[in-house]
Amino acid sequence: MNKNFSPTIRQLRAFLAVYQLRQLSAAAQRLFVTQSAVSMLLRQLEEGLGTRLFDRTTRSLQATAAAREMLPTAERILRDVDALSTGFRELATLERGRVSIAITPTLASILLPDAIRVFRERHPRIRLLVNDCAPDQFIARILGEHVDFGIGTPERPGAEVDTQRLMRDHLALVCRADHPLAGARVVRWTDLGRHPVITVRPGYGVRPLIDGTAAEAGVALQVENEVSFLSTALWMTASGMGPSIMPSAFARAANDPSLVIKLLSAPRVSRDISVVTKRGHSLSAAARQFIEALKRSLQPQKA
Repeated sequence: MNKNFSPTIRQLRAFLAVYQLRQLSAAAQRLFVTQSAVSMLLRQLEEGLGTRLFDRTTRSLQATAAAREMLPTAERILRDVDALSTGFRELATLERGRVSIAITPTLASILLPDAIRVFRERHPRIRLLVNDCAPDQFIARILGEHVDFGIGTPERPGAEVDTQRLMRDHLALVCRADHPLAGARVVRWTDLGRHPVITVRPGYGVRPLIDGTAAEAGVALQVENEVSFLSTALWMTASGMGPSIMPSAFARAANDPSLVIKLLSAPRVSRDISVVTKRGHSLSAAARQFIEALKRSLQPQKA
């Protein structure tokens, strides 16, 4: 074996084609080369490795033990090379590609349906992957590069990520029309102290912002029910179990005529929804195009 020998991609493709088809002529057809070219590539590979890969018979080629041992490595190398080629093409074209997004289920139901529908109509060959994660997993998905980017509101973004605002939202009280605060011209945080409320569980999603703002306003919230999902809070409120505190965008997206949405004041609490990327991480052309489609779909919702 030549210690300095490194198989070429062409040699590995010839090896794989012959292994799968067991005939030089069939392998040549698959690779769009001549039969003699395939034979030469195999001979170069065997000489470089110092071992026979196929036993020749009159009708076919039989793989040796060395070939069977080499197969998984050759397949992995060729998959990596193909993936690399695809990645380079994605930088310049939107004909093929993949976009992966981290987003909480609640936010995904509000922001993504329209943008995804329009994007898929324009770019049907780009695959969209939505990683619907819990709020406490959001940043980890981005920093671990499990996704291209995230869409959300990182509570403590830190120096490891960059944010680009998509829209500005505000905390609101959501109640039924028969609730005492439904007819108020302005609902202040201090008004909540006299009413049991529903919100997300401690440390989850928007809850730290709610607790911090209530403390700043000097009000002790009477939290009667704590939930994991804002959709649960909404149906609880609609069923008469009490008002909910949540971002106004989700309540508006529910479009429930039985519910009244009152932005909370004194203080008015804004909550930016942003595109979140790992600092120093470049986005593909497909990912950038999807973000632009998302921005266009959100324009009527901007405050």
